[in-house]
Amino acid sequence: MERKMFCYQCQETAGGKGCTIQGVCGKKPEVAAMQDLLIYVTKGLSVVTTELRKEGKKVAKEVNHFVTMNLFITITNANFDKDAIADRVTETLKLKAELLKELAPETVNALHSAARWQGTPAEYPMMAASVSVLATENEDIRSLRELIIYGLKGLAAYEKHANALMQDNEEVDAFLQRALAATLDDSLTVDDLVNLTLETGKFGVDGMALLDKANTSAYGNPEITEVDLGVRKNPGILVSGHDLRDLEMLLEQTQGTGVDVYTHGEMLPAHYYPAFKKYPNFAGNYGNAWWKQKEEFEAFNGPILMTTNCVVPPLDSYKDRLWTTGATGVPGAKHIDAAYGETKDFSALIAQAKTCPAPTELETGKIVGGFAHEQVFALADKVVDAVKSGAIKRFIVMAGCDGRMKSREYYTEFAEKLPKDTVILTAGCAKYKYNKLNLGDIAGIPRVLDAGQCNDSYSLALIALKLKDIFGVDSINELPIVYNIAWYEQKAVIVLLALLYLGVKNIHLGPTLPAFLSENVAKVLVDNFGIAGIGTVDDDLKLFNLA
Repeated sequence: MERKMFCYQCQETAGGKGCTIQGVCGKKPEVAAMQDLLIYVTKGLSVVTTELRKEGKKVAKEVNHFVTMNLFITITNANFDKDAIADRVTETLKLKAELLKELAPETVNALHSAARWQGTPAEYPMMAASVSVLATENEDIRSLRELIIYGLKGLAAYEKHANALMQDNEEVDAFLQRALAATLDDSLTVDDLVNLTLETGKFGVDGMALLDKANTSAYGNPEITEVDLGVRKNPGILVSGHDLRDLEMLLEQTQGTGVDVYTHGEMLPAHYYPAFKKYPNFAGNYGNAWWKQKEEFEAFNGPILMTTNCVVPPLDSYKDRLWTTGATGVPGAKHIDAAYGETKDFSALIAQAKTCPAPTELETGKIVGGFAHEQVFALADKVVDAVKSGAIKRFIVMAGCDGRMKSREYYTEFAEKLPKDTVILTAGCAKYKYNKLNLGDIAGIPRVLDAGQCNDSYSLALIALKLKDIFGVDSINELPIVYNIAWYEQKAVIVLLALLYLGVKNIHLGPTLPAFLSENVAKVLVDNFGIAGIGTVDDDLKLFNLA
């Protein structure tokens, strides 16, 4: 069958090799093409900004923000709007043309052709076909370039959320653009790209630290919180994705309107932040992980605001209730936007909510979360005593992503079969595979400690480093911690690279290893870091000495 596209950036890629006819995510070939072209022109823009910095010239924050937003738009399940992406390509070319004026003509002529390309919309499809992932012929070079690019996409997503809260890190932006430009450099060897991959992990840590600072400065440190799973009688708005600033603006604008606000998916951890507890209409969490949204959005009855990925192409039955903002886009869905520092106008969304019935109840009860680094540090004595007494024998890091594949039921079974003297440390939507199980507690410490969103894997790293200091061991790998991580999209890639940079070894990654890892690149990760896949639950419990 003729190949119409090629994408293998997510875990669910077709056949574990690559989507060639249409994305498993629902991405059409023409959307994939515009995303490929957007990445290419953003690389070109990054060549220019990197050269400007070499010459000691300042790159404006707005340019940095533009680059990170471009990358975020191409993350899995963020944007399916071909025309919106094509418009972004045009805007990128215009911005690049302006910045090129700051360089001498002889300098411009020496730059990579991506920095100099200025095409018209009519030329976009043909150019996109020539700059796709497969344009790099050497499989190992391609693999490393894509590993770096996917890590940078994850880093850009975290930066975008920090930027929305008016927090920036010029060093991270400069690296991101330098690394993106480097993926065009044919002189770089496999060893050069391996080193750049690890450097990406270093800046991944810095990017997550920036977002942690942004979130906690704005909203306080997460605290142990019970979150309602049921529904109220008022009309509601469902907020999905990751952007806390969007949620804050919506909550402010819904005060006194008679409209309740619910979280969905990765927005659940918003309930853990003290600042959000002042809103009486902040009702609870509705539903589960992103991949169940077609049924759950149907049942919610009211409008849904997608602040980031993961959005699934909607059913017609609720498409008129789906609103997007920021990097997200769905053809036919209403989009709301504003510059950083400005207030988005959600009045039309709120007006629609007032005309809708209350949500249909899916479940009742409560779940507990809020175990980010400061909260766990506050419990440090209790945790240490439980470890020293033998009440807690092992911590299992099960952070990451959830997804559609039936093989992900592994994580539910794994959690259920863990010995009662183990504690799960989690962050990201992977938690939905086990956060509603009745796993009990150990001396008052819940056996599932949810730190928050996927970026809050940073908290898990800080917790591990704190335990290293408390127990006086030389290496983080000497701690009684097992890493059994589920991945799905590119934010999980930057989390993985950050953990590798911090020296964590023997991470098990599932349900499958990334298709974009060539055999030789996978061998580098296995030989140097002990990266491995997963087997059966019973075999892995024995492997981890948990059976």
